Amino acid sequence: MTKMQFANRLQPLQANVFADMDRAKSLAVSAGKELIDLSLGSSDLPVDNHIIDAIAKSLDDPSTHGYLLFRGTQEFRQAAAQWYEQKFSIKVDPETEVLPLIGSQEGTAHLPLAILNPGDFALLLDPGYPSHAGGVYLASGQIYPMPLKAENNFLPVLTDIPASVLAQSRMMVLSYPHNPTSAIAPLSFFQEAVAFCQKHNIVLVHDFPYVDLVFTQNETFNPKSKIQNLKSSVPSILQADPEKSVSIEFFTLSKSYNMGGFRIGYAIGNSRLIQALKQVKATVDFNQYLGILNGAIAALTGNQDGVKNAVSIFRQRRDAFINALHSIGWNVPTPEATMYIWAKLPEPWSNNSIKFCTELVKQTGVAASPGAGFGPAGEGYVRFALVQEPEVLETAVSRIAEFINSSV
Repeated sequence: MTKMQFANRLQPLQANVFADMDRAKSLAVSAGKELIDLSLGSSDLPVDNHIIDAIAKSLDDPSTHGYLLFRGTQEFRQAAAQWYEQKFSIKVDPETEVLPLIGSQEGTAHLPLAILNPGDFALLLDPGYPSHAGGVYLASGQIYPMPLKAENNFLPVLTDIPASVLAQSRMMVLSYPHNPTSAIAPLSFFQEAVAFCQKHNIVLVHDFPYVDLVFTQNETFNPKSKIQNLKSSVPSILQADPEKSVSIEFFTLSKSYNMGGFRIGYAIGNSRLIQALKQVKATVDFNQYLGILNGAIAALTGNQDGVKNAVSIFRQRRDAFINALHSIGWNVPTPEATMYIWAKLPEPWSNNSIKFCTELVKQTGVAASPGAGFGPAGEGYVRFALVQEPEVLETAVSRIAEFINSSV
C-alpha cells in the first residue's frame, strides 16, 4: 500500500470523545439495552408549520434551485438585522455587518483561518464547545485554555492570562449562555472582555446559540411587527461593544427554532471581520438552498409562539430532571439557561468522566456526555441534554441511581 502523508494539523483532531461515545451507544443497543440518549444537544421538538410551509413553497419555484451567491441572500440578511435590532436595540447594517452561515459552527470553525497565522494564540473557554478548538487547530494556531470554575460562576479570569501569551494572542472566544456549564454572563463581564480585547488588540468572538433558551425571559409586544417577540434577558456582546470595534457574534436557528438539521445561522459584527470571514467562506462553499433561507426568514419575522413554547418545555424538563436527581441525593445546581444539566460527578467517578459515561450506557442504556470531552477543566463533570420528555428523563434518573448504587 502506498504510504500517504497527512498534514500535522490533523493530529489534535484524532481524539474524539464523542465518537467514542457514539460507538459505546451502538454497543449498548446491540446488547439489547433500551437507549435513552441524553448526550447530544439536538432539539427533539418540531419545526413550526409556518417555517416548513415557507420551505415547501420554495420547492415548487425553479428560481430557487440554482447557486445562491451573497447578493441573493439580501432578504435573509435584512430579516436577521431586524431580528437583532428588535432583540438588543443595536443598529445593524445588513449589507456589511451580516453574513449567512451553514450553521454557526461553520463560522466559528472558519473564522480562525481569517485571523490566525501559524503559532498565534486563541483564548478559549475550558470547558468549551469542541469546534472552537477544532477551528484553531485547522488554522495551525495555538490554544490557551481559560479555565472555568464554579467558584467564579464559570467565567474566565482574564487577568490570569500570562503577558507572554497575550503578546501572541489574536482572538478570544466566549459563549454565554454556556455549553456545557449552562452559565450566564452578565453585561458587566462582557464590558470587561471588550475593554480587555481592545487593550490587547484581540478579536472578540461570541458564540450565541442559546440566546432564547433562558428561563427568565421577559415577554414584550412589538406593535410595529404585529407579532409577539421575546426581548432577550441575556446580553449580546455588541451591547458591550456597540461600535463593533473588535467583536463578532454568531447565531443559529438550531436551538430557538429547532432547525438543527437545516444548518442555518449567521454572523453579525465588525464589518472587517464579516468581510474576512466572507472571503474564507467564498473559497469553501456557496450558500445553502434559498428555500432554507426562506424558512429562516419566516422563523425570524413570523409568530414567535414556538420559541416561547420551546422555552416552557425545556423549563419543565429541567425541573423534572433536577427534582429527580435531588431525590436520589445528587444535588446539582438548577441552570438558568440552555438545554443542559452540568453535574459534578460523585465518587468513585469524580476524576473519570469518560469511564462513567461509557459504563453508564453499557449497563443502563442511558447516554450522557463526559465533561472531559469539553476540555481538561471539564473533567469531574457530566453533561445531560434535556432532549426527552419528563417521564423519560425520570426513568433515566432511576437507572442512573441503580448504576451509582451498584458502583459504591
